[in-house]
Amino acid sequence: MRVLIAIDSSAASERVLDEAVARPWPAGTQFCVAHAVDIRQFSEMPALIGDAKREGDAIVKAGAAKLARVGHLVESNLLWGPPRHAVSSYAEEWGADFILAGSHGHGTIGRFLLGSVAQGILRRAQCSVEIVRAKTGGNPPFAHGMKILLATDGSEFSIAAARSVANRPWPEGSIFRILGVEELVAIDAPMGVLPLASIYPASLLEELVTNARARATEAVHAAEQVLEAAKLKVIEPHHCPTGDPRNIILDTAQTWGADLIVLGSHGRSGLDRVLLGSVSEAVAIHAHCSVDVIRTDFHAAKR
Repeated sequence: MRVLIAIDSSAASERVLDEAVARPWPAGTQFCVAHAVDIRQFSEMPALIGDAKREGDAIVKAGAAKLARVGHLVESNLLWGPPRHAVSSYAEEWGADFILAGSHGHGTIGRFLLGSVAQGILRRAQCSVEIVRAKTGGNPPFAHGMKILLATDGSEFSIAAARSVANRPWPEGSIFRILGVEELVAIDAPMGVLPLASIYPASLLEELVTNARARATEAVHAAEQVLEAAKLKVIEPHHCPTGDPRNIILDTAQTWGADLIVLGSHGRSGLDRVLLGSVSEAVAIHAHCSVDVIRTDFHAAKR
């Protein structure tokens, strides 16, 4: 596995490094610690570019040294350009499987912007991305078994996310919960979104809900098989709720006290890529814990 760690001088980046140091990784994992210098900030003060370069060099070397001290294979690189573009482009050039980036806040604006840089990376990267977010009042990262919530809709992309979880080592004592959610789409109307009961006859609505729950249950079972084959401890799933997947995933993660949410991304090109299918990005933005967005193309998902 090749992991690109995008950092700056913030406390959020220190958390990313702490997570990377403490987490178990597959044997032979290679890391690159990268920092991007946006030279546009110095258009009127070009004399400061040298200072920015020296500071950036110090940041990536200190980060790389932190990983090297625990025996990881690590290199560092200073990038030039807007971070959201520079990091995503370099990740593709370097052949990264994963990008780790920090979120700069728990507040409404902080979560919405994700520091703007992390959100930009999330939208543009070709590989999987983890937004690292410290849980409020939590213990040091990976000091104990983790609670990982895997959200699935049964698609090839969700199965790829399950395989990503199954193929990685986790701290001893970690437990996994699989959440299957099926969305019943309401119809837009001039006065807003109508409630489902006013759109569908009662008998049809009941059938739609039943079918949606059946699909969600099947999706959970498929993901459960992948995780159990890897000898991971999967707790008994609760009922599969029907509704807006974004809200259900976020509410479940917070109520259960998840340390990490994992879900697949459906989009890789065009508008779908920008929106990340909306669910993945919405969860990454608003979650109170770290979020893995697993991105893979359709053919890779079938392997």
